[in-house]
Amino acid sequence: MGDTGVESDTSVSDSPAGRLQSLFEGRRLTPTQRRIAHSMVRSAADVPFLSSVELAELAGVSQPSVTRFAVALGFDGYPALRRHLREVAPAEPAADTASYNEYQQAVEAEIENLRHLAAVLADPRPVARAGRLLAASRPLPVLGLRAAASQAYGFAYFAAKVHPDVRLLHEGGTMLQDRVDAAVRAGATALLCFALPRHPREVVDALGYAKEAGLTVVTVADSAFAPVAKVSDLLLPAAVGTGLAFDTACAPMLLGRVLLEAMCDDLPDAQARLEQFDARAAVRGLFVE
Repeated sequence: MGDTGVESDTSVSDSPAGRLQSLFEGRRLTPTQRRIAHSMVRSAADVPFLSSVELAELAGVSQPSVTRFAVALGFDGYPALRRHLREVAPAEPAADTASYNEYQQAVEAEIENLRHLAAVLADPRPVARAGRLLAASRPLPVLGLRAAASQAYGFAYFAAKVHPDVRLLHEGGTMLQDRVDAAVRAGATALLCFALPRHPREVVDALGYAKEAGLTVVTVADSAFAPVAKVSDLLLPAAVGTGLAFDTACAPMLLGRVLLEAMCDDLPDAQARLEQFDARAAVRGLFVE
């Protein structure tokens, strides 16, 4: 896998999810095993008390897959892994949400995703590195397809106010590789991708193509174990909410804004560009306030 962007940090590793994540980092996991790991991280407080059958149901895999996963991590079997989890990732007191309706529960789940993102950002180095890579790329291609298209569009909209050449890639098809090639010919050195479930095969293929073309791939994904990890040079995880019929992506959106801030820090004329835009907007009467 590529660099997950989650380096050792006390505030991160002290959370159940952080301690679980550290157990999986550096492992060469199969797609099924990444799915199990992802499910465990997202349900870190409950996992130490789940049976192998319950974990299999949670991850949508077979019970033998859970057993093989435990062995791949170096344990004799799932019971040994569960004993280890009870030692390293004990449950933390949870808010009493039993009386919440499904909409409130979805909001609470997103709040927890944002709390975890805040813990990850306690180490600003991965985001700072990403900001430098994005600021230096001229042009800067920004990729996001299907569910992630709105995330890519939002980033590209604001980035274009401070970066001299942002190229939004939000439509797939046979032209996608052509547009990557055009960006490389124009001098691009990095590509930013937003990748959210369900992960289109076309995105994985496009990132592999971009890496072969010489671009450094920075990816915002829902998990360090997402399918795009293997074709990303720097992966920054931000979980999505799954409590509603369609996933919610508050944390990935916020991480995109954080990346914008980091990129601005490495664009010396960013503030001047913003002031110029504000002046032109005032002359044009662009906004009503």
